[in-house]
Amino acid sequence: MNLRKINRAMHRDLGYFFFGMAIIYGLSGIALNHRHHWNPNYNITQETLQLEKPSQAKSGKALSLFFLEQIGEESEYRTQVPSGNNLKVFIEGGSLSVNLETGQADLEKIKKRPILNEVNFLHYNTPKKLWTWFSDLFALGLMILAISGLFILKGKNGITGRGAWITAAGLIIPLVLLFLYLNR
Repeated sequence: MNLRKINRAMHRDLGYFFFGMAIIYGLSGIALNHRHHWNPNYNITQETLQLEKPSQAKSGKALSLFFLEQIGEESEYRTQVPSGNNLKVFIEGGSLSVNLETGQADLEKIKKRPILNEVNFLHYNTPKKLWTWFSDLFALGLMILAISGLFILKGKNGITGRGAWITAAGLIIPLVLLFLYLNR
């Protein structure tokens, strides 16, 4: 078996093996690159409501439950934080803030984004231990894929022809951008 066949077989098999990791890191990488525009892990909705004020004096749990019943959240709340004329009640997946004088309320709901939350969990290297080793193996695999990919094609489309120009552009662009960012 010649060197070119070994290179092609290694490149192919590493590509197959790391397909899932490439999708995980690619998807989460795009999401995390734009986290200044949106929250890639959670969908947060906010709604302003006008709630009925209690007809009789209520406090503590009774007051919190009075407001929660109006928004259909009769479930057990986590905690309440009274502050002057305001009451903040933390519920499963969000919170309710109520102005006790006006009845105006702000309801905030937080839901995990399906798929993105999970891939970001992995991208942040949250699991640690075995995941760190597998991520390091993936990084090494990417370097091998990049290097072996240079030698897949021969001739005018390979690294000695057209491929050299494309590889050079792929190296120059990050270096120019790095230079521009560092010299701001």
